[in-house]
Amino acid sequence: MFAELIDRCIGSKIWVIMKGDKELVGTLRGFDVYVNMVLEDVTEYEITAEGRRITKLDQILLNGNNIAILVPGGSPDPE
Repeated sequence: MFAELIDRCIGSKIWVIMKGDKELVGTLRGFDVYVNMVLEDVTEYEITAEGRRITKLDQILLNGNNIAILVPGGSPDPE
């Protein structure tokens, strides 16, 4: 059932909260049985000692073991 919910998000924007201090927002292109994910047009938000660092990426492969929360269509607070 969980895989079916993620499958519905393919081609849509998704907010991925990782374990640690990293969040990503991008278009979900695919995933596997281990919830490893490929995102495109990605904005990465990382909390550092200096504040929040924002990085733009064309594509990224995420390790499913490091994913904490998935929010379909969501995005982090812009502040």
